[in-house]
Amino acid sequence: MRLVLGPMEGVLDHLMREILTDINDYDLCVTEFVRVVDQLLPDHVFHRLCPELLQDSQTKAGVPVHIQLLGQDPNWMAENAIRAAELGAKGIDLNFGCPAKLVNKSKGGAALLQHPELIHDVVKACRQAVPEQTPVTAKIRLGWDNPEDCFEIVDAVQSAGANELTVHARTKAGGYKASEIKWDYINQIRERFSIPLIANGEIWNYQDGQACIETTGVDSLMVCRGAFNVPNLGNVVKHNHSAMPWSEVVELLLVYSQYEMKGDKGLYYPNRVKQWFSYLRHQYPQADALFREIRTFNKAAPIVEHITRYRDELAA
Repeated sequence: MRLVLGPMEGVLDHLMREILTDINDYDLCVTEFVRVVDQLLPDHVFHRLCPELLQDSQTKAGVPVHIQLLGQDPNWMAENAIRAAELGAKGIDLNFGCPAKLVNKSKGGAALLQHPELIHDVVKACRQAVPEQTPVTAKIRLGWDNPEDCFEIVDAVQSAGANELTVHARTKAGGYKASEIKWDYINQIRERFSIPLIANGEIWNYQDGQACIETTGVDSLMVCRGAFNVPNLGNVVKHNHSAMPWSEVVELLLVYSQYEMKGDKGLYYPNRVKQWFSYLRHQYPQADALFREIRTFNKAAPIVEHITRYRDELAA
């Protein structure tokens, strides 16, 4: 099995990639999207979202990182793909799946699922622009509101020359509802097309991963939200490990506090750690109580102090 740590805008940043690739056996990471509109972006934009560019486009654990671009103008997408490749990106991923209203309103992400010909033009422009050895991949949903549209969309991506395709097995209208997952469509795509596939959606544990592989016939999987619920989800899905015990999760929250962040670290850590708690609560009942104790703190120091004391009491 090949396992990819997928992107989550505003959540899965380089610090999280650092932590999660350090404790899991991931094969690849994809960054949060770089939003492309009508210009070539300055280098610092790429470095901010992907500081790993300065270390051979990989995390400290050695996991390769691909840069994701989101936009709808083929020429500007190609120009920015060239720049990302020049800066050392190990691969370029193109986002046609983001369901966020703000992104879709400006005709980005999943909005392009309604325009397969434009998806084709964007992929083709990027594929022709960057060196042959740099993979150009794409991520899609099954369609805007009709999963049957996936075949036309996949044809657009494959015929444009993409090296690989991640399929989130829901439509845009399906959001993130578990009831909307349609893995069987990935199997149909695999049977009809030759492009290598990565299956994504509703993989929360080892059993889900195995069921997805069995249903889709695809043994490359991507996890996103679940990687926050269970920090060692990579090893759970890949190697059937048990979910990380709560005491180790608490240690991880403290490790996270030691990471430096340019700008106001004091503000960054409280916001991000509270965000992480909102995911942890789905797996660990204890996270709820601890979150209630720290949620009023808006500075890093008291949060770290409180979690440290909590950890010591847990170990006593």
